[in-house]
Amino acid sequence: MQSKKYTDIGLFTAVALIVLISSQAIGHWVNTAIPINTTVEWNALVHFTHVRNFGGVFGMLQGSGWLFAIISLLLLIAVVLYLLLGKQVQRYEFICFGFIVGGGASNILDRLIYGSVIDFIDIQHIPYWNYVFNTADVMVHVGIWPLLILSFLHPVDVGQKQP
Repeated sequence: MQSKKYTDIGLFTAVALIVLISSQAIGHWVNTAIPINTTVEWNALVHFTHVRNFGGVFGMLQGSGWLFAIISLLLLIAVVLYLLLGKQVQRYEFICFGFIVGGGASNILDRLIYGSVIDFIDIQHIPYWNYVFNTADVMVHVGIWPLLILSFLHPVDVGQKQP
């Protein structure tokens, strides 16, 4: 059983590191290739618009990036503790949380390196949508949505006794 836990922790770590490194590499490319507040049209739907987010999700509380970095760091620590100490953590949870932690860590690292998060994915022609986001944000969603869907499909009965 312990061997499975080590394998799952290794899988989580690998996913988180791949997401972190790739998100940072793409952000670095955007930072060096696209001037801030400049847009490059990839196609009619997707533009790369280099903006900086000094706040939180959807640009809330601009200038409070430090607060979101602290909250994010605490959440990432809580996830790691859950994975390390949880008795019945499923393999898909390790994978999904790897995406979430890797993306969250990338945004925290952006705040430490640049003082803000580098956002650049700008989807056009969606009514009432004018948000710009980044690869790390996408990876967080890649982790969250399957985790939520699978938790609804396979709920855990907390009161059930295990053999």
